Amino acid sequence: MPEVIIVLFNRDLRITDHPALHQACQDARQVVPLFVIDPAIPPRGRAGFLIECLEDLRRSLREKGADLVVRRGDVVEETMRVAAETGATAIYASGDVTARARRRESRFAGENIDFQTFPGVTIVPPAKLKPATGDHYRVFTPFYRAWSEIRWRPLVETPETISMPEVRPGDIPTARRKPHLPGGEHEVRRRLDLWLRHCLGDYAAGHDDLAGDHTSRLSPYLRFGCVSPLELATRSGGSEEFVRQLCWRDFYAQVTFAFPRMNHDDYRPGRGEWRHDKEVEDAWREGMTGVPIVDAGMRQLIAEGWMHNRARLIVASFLTKTLRIDWRVGADHFEELLLDGDVANNYGNWQWVAGTGNDTRPYRMLNPVRQAKKFDQDGEYIRRYVPELANVPTATLHEPWRAPSPVLGYTSPIWRG
Repeated sequence: MPEVIIVLFNRDLRITDHPALHQACQDARQVVPLFVIDPAIPPRGRAGFLIECLEDLRRSLREKGADLVVRRGDVVEETMRVAAETGATAIYASGDVTARARRRESRFAGENIDFQTFPGVTIVPPAKLKPATGDHYRVFTPFYRAWSEIRWRPLVETPETISMPEVRPGDIPTARRKPHLPGGEHEVRRRLDLWLRHCLGDYAAGHDDLAGDHTSRLSPYLRFGCVSPLELATRSGGSEEFVRQLCWRDFYAQVTFAFPRMNHDDYRPGRGEWRHDKEVEDAWREGMTGVPIVDAGMRQLIAEGWMHNRARLIVASFLTKTLRIDWRVGADHFEELLLDGDVANNYGNWQWVAGTGNDTRPYRMLNPVRQAKKFDQDGEYIRRYVPELANVPTATLHEPWRAPSPVLGYTSPIWRG
């Protein structure tokens, strides 16, 4: 039995259903829970949320008799330093799919130490499901069928106690807090219990209702691994529509695993030329396009670090299909501000909307006015985020350019349907 194993936390900031942590506690007499803050990966708008997740993880580990060791620098170099300091002979970590994560895993594999990866970031490991031809599923529906039929791993038990060697814990840095969801496993468990009890039953009927906001808002917690996606799927088993959304997350993980440049290159090349117009791009980013439903979504992003999923589809289609602006402009902006900014999900969804990704109908286009009238019929969502339109009659709210006189204080539209 190894004397000491390091558990390297990355996007799995929890102790519940954590296979790497569970196995380390089985395999070693002592475990070193470690998180390395890598300056090469700026947390962007997620800094405050990340800090709260780390503080909560430290709290959970201390309740088990251990602590969270925090270091700053290159992840591989700092982890190997901690290994030398503690005498660790193995490193366990949750496997991930991005190009950066896989480069890091390759570097660890080249070190003189036992390095093992475990499931936990997705429900089904990305390389476990493969079609009859090719190395990954390119279309969601056949992936969903195969994914639904496979037997998932069992949830693992949370360690009752964790013994660790003497090691300097290190400080968790402070970060300026912005108005956002509080981070951490304790918070997500509270929210999850309430949501499953009161909202899950209405999810299928109401998750596209912009004003009703019946989505779970659990995506930031999934992004940082405060809750296991497997536990969430298991506990939500009665809602096929919600579990299907979790499957989309696994789908893009396996696409990104096979196509690591998902956040840089067209998955489906040959889409054509994009426009480059800084003034138009800035208007979109700032929620000043003059198209109310688009501006409402973009301002929600600025204010909350989050955006309703239906609004994400609308603003992305508007940028790429209506304005013909490169999808990378929008995806990078989302990655900058979203609390749930996740390479596979974010860039996979943007490419899907732009017609360069996995959509089987790449020329699909969403008309923002029709979408607004369907999913924000009374204009409540628009009025919530675009106060200039608070007193505009519903009859002209979605198309203020058709009003008898200009709406004072609201920007002129850069597009008219």
